[in-house]
Parts: sequence; C-alpha cells; structure tokens
Amino acid sequence: MGDTDEQSGELTHTDESGEAQMVDVGDKPDSERRAVARGTIHLQASTVAAIRSNELEKGDVLATARVGAIQAVKHTWETIPMCHQIPITNVETDFELDETSVTLTVSVETTGKTGCEMEALEGVTTGLNVVWDMVKAAEKDDDGQYPDTAIDDVRVVEKTKRT
Repeated sequence: MGDTDEQSGELTHTDESGEAQMVDVGDKPDSERRAVARGTIHLQASTVAAIRSNELEKGDVLATARVGAIQAVKHTWETIPMCHQIPITNVETDFELDETSVTLTVSVETTGKTGCEMEALEGVTTGLNVVWDMVKAAEKDDDGQYPDTAIDDVRVVEKTKRT
C-alpha cells in the first residue's frame, strides 16, 4: 500500500530512483476539502464512569483530549514527513462514550491544493493518546500494565472535495 496517482497507479511519494519525495501540488487548483476520521479507545468501565463524572486526578479528560486533537491537526505537517502545510479552516471534535470505550471523531476542513485526511487521522490518534495519558493511573493493573486499554479502529470515514 502507498500513495498512488489515481490515474496512473504510480507511487506519488517516490522519484524515478525510488527516493522519497514530497508531491508537487503547485499546479493543482484550490478546492474545498473535508475529511473525517474516527477511532476508539477501550477502557475499564470504572474509568469511563470517572471520565463522565470528571473525577480523574489529572482533570477534564475530554477537554484536554479535544485541545490535543486540535493542536495535532494544526501541526500534522511537522510530524508526517511528506505532508504539506495546509490552511486549516475548521476542526470539529466529537466524543462518544459507552460503557467501556470512548470514540473520537475529528472533522477537518481546508481550502487548498491537497486533502486533509492526514490531519484528521493525526487529530484522532493524538486525541486518543491524550485520553490514555490522562487515565493511565486508573487503567494500570497491579503489575503496572494496561490489560484492558487499547486504541483501535482508527480510519478515515469520509473524504470530500468540492471544486
């Protein structure tokens, strides 16, 4: 798997010799773009209850994760090597809690020459990592391990482009 030119099927992030390169988007027209990504962190029921009632020592888990997700969206170009710095026009975060998990959805919008799906994914993964960081003490077992804690199902659920 890799980024390919949809028309030719060729990899877009390598040159003729196979070396990594950033894609030249200079000739592409600006367009309105939106990407939505989603992921889930699985936790103990007692931890989710503590998140709901805001009873964790480190503070408001969801507020902190929201800020972390937004910051990650804005800085994606600094952590993904071939990602372009794009003008983010909007970021929305939504948390859904069930008995043993928190699902985070991050929606990103831009007007530019390239999409924003990497920004949406970066927002989800960082936001969920912030949740994990905030609940570590509650999730650890007697051996200092995290047997019930897992992040999964991170994916792009929507990608649109309007010219």
